[in-house]
Amino acid sequence: MASHEAWLLENGNIKLLSKEMKHGRTAHNMSSSSLRKKSDRSLVSKVRVGFLRAFLANLQEVLLGTKLSVLFFAIPLAIVAKYRNYGSPWVFALSLVGLTPLAERVSFLTEQIAFYTGPTVGGLLNATCGNATELIISILALTQNKVDVVKYSLLGSILSNLLLVLGTSLFCGGIANMSKEQNFDRKQADVNSMLLLLGLLCHLLPLMFTFAGTSPELTAVGKLQLSRASCIVMLIAYVAYLVFQLWTHRQFFEAEEGDEDDDVASEDETPVIGFWSGFAWLVLMTGVVALLSEYVVATIEAASDSWGLSVSFISVILLPIVGNAAEHAGAIIFAFKNKLDISLGVALGSATQISLFVVPLSVVVAWIIGIDMDLDLNLLETSSLALSILVTAFTLQDGTSHYMKGLVLLLCYVVIGACFFVFRSPLDSNDLGLKASPGQGIMSI
Repeated sequence: MASHEAWLLENGNIKLLSKEMKHGRTAHNMSSSSLRKKSDRSLVSKVRVGFLRAFLANLQEVLLGTKLSVLFFAIPLAIVAKYRNYGSPWVFALSLVGLTPLAERVSFLTEQIAFYTGPTVGGLLNATCGNATELIISILALTQNKVDVVKYSLLGSILSNLLLVLGTSLFCGGIANMSKEQNFDRKQADVNSMLLLLGLLCHLLPLMFTFAGTSPELTAVGKLQLSRASCIVMLIAYVAYLVFQLWTHRQFFEAEEGDEDDDVASEDETPVIGFWSGFAWLVLMTGVVALLSEYVVATIEAASDSWGLSVSFISVILLPIVGNAAEHAGAIIFAFKNKLDISLGVALGSATQISLFVVPLSVVVAWIIGIDMDLDLNLLETSSLALSILVTAFTLQDGTSHYMKGLVLLLCYVVIGACFFVFRSPLDSNDLGLKASPGQGIMSI
């Protein structure tokens, strides 16, 4: 029996690892799994040709095994709109909608592959692909020299996770469980809060160069050098975070499921597709994500002009909400079930991953391809990020929750959204902001 179970030696006591951690499942995977549905293979099983039957079974699991499968129709519509010249706003909107189910399916496929690779490799794969959409959009935007779009979208992802997702989860969970006291494990929240403050420090110091320096030319060089050095530190911190999460203190990040979910958990213990099938589908899905992300980056300015919305508002508010809608919905569903540890794992884990992995990696990629991208934020964006992290940290400091905490986080997000709605940066007034000079207020993460 012991040979088939995963054990952890903790403080001299033997502790059985949860089912999720055996296969490298994280809160992101469990959140996305709430939107999945069991496929009926009765019709596929009647196919006599073995290869065709296996292919159709995989097709059914990947494309129809989610409650968001109806949104897959937006993908071919976006491609048709692109090549039939139906208008950039249509391409932008359809591409955003198409990215929603793709993000959930990437999470599903990484989980399937984790069944064959083990918990360590599976956890690393989940950590890498957890924010694949943001990473792909950032890299594609950098190749088009749209640095400010990258910065606004990554800032928006952090803000949406900390205020919108976490706030909605705490609010809905508090409303649905008024008769119960909602508690969560503070250890996970404390770790993520410290890492987010480290990322904030790496943004604040380059910003100080703007006010402390005398020569803009010398200041720009110093900010760029400091930002690149800080990115190396941030990536080191993220690697240490992975070691902490997957090896030394993985019990902090275990998500406990209740008895009512035992049947669902037992169904998830076995893979539904093979390793190579899952790998092939993951490559295909990533390619489609890259295609739609390219459409989004190429048409965001045209959509901004057509809708009368600033590029900063679309990047900070719309992109993160639509791109991660599946994961965010899953976090809210678990909050309704009084499983706040999973909801916190989604919101804080995703914000930490973007802050300490996607942001510094984007700076390193820009460095490699010869684009100057630093960690200097405009004062407005820096203040929004700093206050969001501080409000979130204060909200989670006592390990309990009620709907009022969630409401405050949501209202903070509304105020920040209103700020970017009325704020017109040089990004909007100078045709993509590519010609704006330092000191004009463009955010430079």
